[in-house]
Amino acid sequence: MSKPHGHSIDDYLEAIHLLVSPIGVYEPAKPPAAIAARVADALGVSRTAVGEMLKRLTAEGLLEKGTGRELVLTEAGTERAEGVIRRNRIVERFLTDMLEYDPAEAHEHASRVAAGFTDDMVERLHAKLGYPERCPHGWPVAPQQDREESRELVSLADLAAGDTGEIVRLTEQDGGLLSWFAAEGLQPGAKVEVRDIQPAAGHRKILISGDGEQFIADRAARGLYVRRSDDS
Repeated sequence: MSKPHGHSIDDYLEAIHLLVSPIGVYEPAKPPAAIAARVADALGVSRTAVGEMLKRLTAEGLLEKGTGRELVLTEAGTERAEGVIRRNRIVERFLTDMLEYDPAEAHEHASRVAAGFTDDMVERLHAKLGYPERCPHGWPVAPQQDREESRELVSLADLAAGDTGEIVRLTEQDGGLLSWFAAEGLQPGAKVEVRDIQPAAGHRKILISGDGEQFIADRAARGLYVRRSDDS
């Protein structure tokens, strides 16, 4: 597949889908839906390049214009985007589980590696790995599970002082943050409690799985998606 400006159709579909998802990866839970400028920022390309690709996606029946500057994937576009994301998450598990890449490296390489796999190869790989349900960063492999679960999650930055929750997913768009999360024990399954919030300083104090308190910047907190505890 050709890659105008270094990005394929699948790259654009993935970026648009993640931007408009219930916990949009690039800007969590903040409408409006994806516009060209945000797609350009997400992929690191010019708005001119995005404009050209959006015309192509529309012509191929994968994208339609919504109200205003909103971008809306068609049913076919959504299905293809979810397939791309699923493929990449399976390949991430291959890179971490079998080739021993760390999670940040796996995400960086996954889309390029996955582009060389056929659908049959991906299914065989998924089976070989034992049908993992999540990528190394906690995101579901199955699109339906991803959609349903996304409605239940909030970012750690949305919790108030005294709230508790369990980390379910980590942002995948910042390799530096992924490495820091790993070093600090902020991984899927970890329990967190917000002890104090300092808005002026841009950080909060949290307790991780009862092991000890630490400060976390608001930027990092926005990259942790948690399931709020019922008693919060």
